[in-house]
Amino acid sequence: MFKVKDGHILEKKIGAIVVGLFADDKKPEGLVKEIDKKLDGYIVELLADKQLSTGFKKVNKIHTLGNLDAKTVYFVGLGKKSEVTFEKVREAFAVVSKTLLKDGVEEVAVALDSFLTEEADGERFAKALAEAIGLTSYRTETYKLKQEDQKSIEKVVVYTNLDTDMVEEALFVGATYSAGTNVARALVNAPGNYMTPTNLAARAKEIADRYGMEYSVLERDEMEKLGMGALLAVANGSDQPPKMIVLKYRGKEKWENVLSFVGKGLTFDAGGISIKPALNMHEMKMDMGGAAAVLGAMEVIGSLKPEVNVMAVIPSTENLINGSALKPGDVITSLSGRTIEVRNTDAEGRLILADAVTYAKQLGADYIVDVATLTGAVIVALAGVTTGAITNDEELMEDVLLAAGEAGEYLWRLPNFDPYKEMLRSSDVADLNNSPGREGGSITAGLFIGEFAEDTPWVHLDIAGTAWSRSDSEFGPKGGTGAMVRTLATLAKNF
Repeated sequence: MFKVKDGHILEKKIGAIVVGLFADDKKPEGLVKEIDKKLDGYIVELLADKQLSTGFKKVNKIHTLGNLDAKTVYFVGLGKKSEVTFEKVREAFAVVSKTLLKDGVEEVAVALDSFLTEEADGERFAKALAEAIGLTSYRTETYKLKQEDQKSIEKVVVYTNLDTDMVEEALFVGATYSAGTNVARALVNAPGNYMTPTNLAARAKEIADRYGMEYSVLERDEMEKLGMGALLAVANGSDQPPKMIVLKYRGKEKWENVLSFVGKGLTFDAGGISIKPALNMHEMKMDMGGAAAVLGAMEVIGSLKPEVNVMAVIPSTENLINGSALKPGDVITSLSGRTIEVRNTDAEGRLILADAVTYAKQLGADYIVDVATLTGAVIVALAGVTTGAITNDEELMEDVLLAAGEAGEYLWRLPNFDPYKEMLRSSDVADLNNSPGREGGSITAGLFIGEFAEDTPWVHLDIAGTAWSRSDSEFGPKGGTGAMVRTLATLAKNF
């Protein structure tokens, strides 16, 4: 899809070209000056009349009327050079990509250097370009009798004076990141009857087979023998068999320094006996967003092949209601041996993750990052903008924060002070209370999982607000967002 050339963009015959415009440039320079000259000063005239905007994310489409080999030039406003960031450039590329898709443009040339403030930006901005095109090209699968025709951008030629090998590699990484994110989106958007624990395990196996990863899955009888009482207690309310899914990517000869991603795989969450309101319950197919993020990251890792050992552990079930369903007040015994009083059956994600974290440690995890659509409380605190994080290890937390910054995903750390931990020990009949109350809900939920990480370096990521969007964004349609795929992949790459 992507090709890199070091020739002159105006000398090539192609349907459309994309050029960046900075607000700081008082008069056209470089490529923009050349285009203006070929169009007899038309660009200068449009800028003077303020009909061609340099404002951030403003896209202006100019027809060349045969004066250039390209039929159309898409100018993209970038704002002031001093305010340009990776994420802003990614957003600008996304806006123009959506415009190209709407116009049915299948082949486009991009003047990459026109987007750079300095040469060092080249690698990151090329990655941003590929990510943006891949993300905006995603379409949610529908099950309608009549399907709409969807055009896509088939060919992108990137023109640059930078090292072509470096730019090609950056484009490949960006395209891989967007592909992994789209894997997660597709998993989250699938209806609950299409994405059962069994189907999720099958999709995980496809990724493992594609990249030569080790794959295994625990069935109910094996979980019973091991004593996974927390996962099984939740699964008892569903007729669908639960799964404990494991993928191992070996980037080193020895299985050591293992980074483990643990993803909540609740393929549908009705809340159990503590049933959720009917309004918008159909969206709870997204409650396996943590598992989707982990599998999307494994897709990226399998493609980029970093020299690191990564293990994915995904506990998967449904949280429904039948005669065997978990009840408020029940006491269950987790794989770790800790007992848990269930005060709220809708606080089930932390239960299945408790057994998954313990199991990951048994399989040799040296570092654990769990990802889960865990609490409504994190949405109250951070809206649908930022993922909440909590940890027991400063160094690992710093690594995750740096990865999120590099990936362009917002992350905010929550406190882990002892008084919050004491709230979890408020049961009179068990070691832990799974739902000590609304106050500090996202904190206590995360720290509940941390009880099972114990001394293993651990970071919890609550994506309840960021894994799902009820409206279209610059990067794609409403629904699953693929939140944290890029952060997890970047963490593995840098680890």
